[in-house]
Order: sequence, then structure tokens, then C-alpha cells
Amino acid sequence: MTWQTVTVTNQTGLHARPASLFINAAAAFRSKITVTKNDRSGSAKSLLGILALGISKGSEITITAEGEDEAEAVAALVQLVESKFGEQ
Repeated sequence: MTWQTVTVTNQTGLHARPASLFINAAAAFRSKITVTKNDRSGSAKSLLGILALGISKGSEITITAEGEDEAEAVAALVQLVESKFGEQ
């Protein structure tokens, strides 16, 4: 199991467009990937799972992956969050 905690810094957090980008990136990996905010977790491959977490700017989330490509999955998703999903 690989995990990393990252702070969401883009303006809208993980809502609509950023959530879709996040889910599409997660879907490229075979590992089971979850996102945790505070005590709540959701699948990184589910729009409802992500939106239900209410991840806004400044939220600290933990991305956890378990499977054959877990390290690559966590690294890619952390990089996506740190890139602010292409927002300026």
C-alpha cells in the first residue's frame, strides 16, 4: 500500500472539472485508489465518491493506492493536485 498526503491549492478544490480530471487520471491505473479527507473516504475512480468528500481549496487529502501500479498511481495523482489541475 502506498499513500501520500497533499494539500489542494486550486481555487475550486475538487469540484466538477478538477474532479473529472482526477477521476480520469485515476482510471488509468489498475490499483484500488481511495481519497481520504478527515475521517471520510471515497473511491478515486468515482465522481460521486470524490464530490461527496467536499474537497475545497486548502483541504488536506490522503491518496492511497493498493495494487500492482500503486506507487505510480499515487505519484501521478499527487502531481496532478500539485499542478492545480492546470489552473493559474
